Amino acid sequence: MKIASLETFSNEFVGFVRVRADDGAEGWGQISTYNADITSLVFHRQIAPWALGADALDIDALVDLIPEKEHKYPGSYLRRALAGLDTALWDLRGKLEGKSVCELLGGKPGPIRVYASSMKRDITPEDEAARLVRLRDQFGYDAFKFRVASECGHDIDEWPGRSEAIVPAVRKALGDDATLLVDANSGYSPARAIEVGRMLEDNGVRHFEEPCPYWELEQTRQVTDALDLDVTGGEQDCDLAVWRRMIDMRAVDVVQPDVCYLGGLTRTLRVARMAEEAGLPCTPHCANLSMVTLFTMHLMGAIPNAGPYVEFSIEGADYYPWQEGLYRNSPYAIADGKATIPDAPGWGVEINPDWLAAAHHHISELD
Repeated sequence: MKIASLETFSNEFVGFVRVRADDGAEGWGQISTYNADITSLVFHRQIAPWALGADALDIDALVDLIPEKEHKYPGSYLRRALAGLDTALWDLRGKLEGKSVCELLGGKPGPIRVYASSMKRDITPEDEAARLVRLRDQFGYDAFKFRVASECGHDIDEWPGRSEAIVPAVRKALGDDATLLVDANSGYSPARAIEVGRMLEDNGVRHFEEPCPYWELEQTRQVTDALDLDVTGGEQDCDLAVWRRMIDMRAVDVVQPDVCYLGGLTRTLRVARMAEEAGLPCTPHCANLSMVTLFTMHLMGAIPNAGPYVEFSIEGADYYPWQEGLYRNSPYAIADGKATIPDAPGWGVEINPDWLAAAHHHISELD
């Protein structure tokens, strides 16, 4: 079975990929969000030429071949585009075998715990705490992530004292039984991260994400070595060699690959296996409700070192208006703090035809 055509449907924020085989079988995937229109151009320039005519079922071979053929371009955009091919081929395979991707990986579809993930920094501690309480009461969340520091902030908070105020405010509002996680988005030096980390430990926070500039692995390791809570990271990293180094040096306690940033499910599975061999859990990054969260749900339902929950963005149309209208059958209903991994073949979702009709469309075909 050969790949006969590859199509992208994209706007600035999100882009979907349709792969068609020479027998007419098809699968759907997604390139990474943000600048998706640019990534779609990369897809047709640097991914499609190597994929057309290739075996549609030998995903591993393509995932290895394309970065080698494009070795002069080792960075993020190539991997973000590769994710679209990889995830579409997994969907194709699932549909051919009549299995969900989770089942293809040896897992079982069904309910999976999520944590409510806030993206906001321009919100007061009191308003954030009240918002999380409302969502807990409405959807049954029992785990919550919120933001500290300022993104790449060089020890500068979003406004003075915000981090020290928001952590106890959220703890008090949600009570001792809630699992709390925080994300610093590369905001601190090691010394300041350790200082903040002590405060987090005093408030029972379990997960301290990306405390230092993510590219400075030695800095992150200093924080990991100094603190008892879990230091986590890796969402930005798309190079498997960096992942091997990060895991070998124990820079983090929990690995957080992003399926779309990293280049697809196949490469994410490789990172999860590296982590498993090192005795580390894997709790991937998936900070919006494009297909990346669905990919992550299927993955987490199958890997043996899955962390205790899947990230689930709580931001709606006011924050992510581009998320609206993506699906005909949304896979993201939350009940009792859990989402449900679909049991339909492939990813188990159908893209909204109206959204596709409005998107920029491009096709590469086998001659």
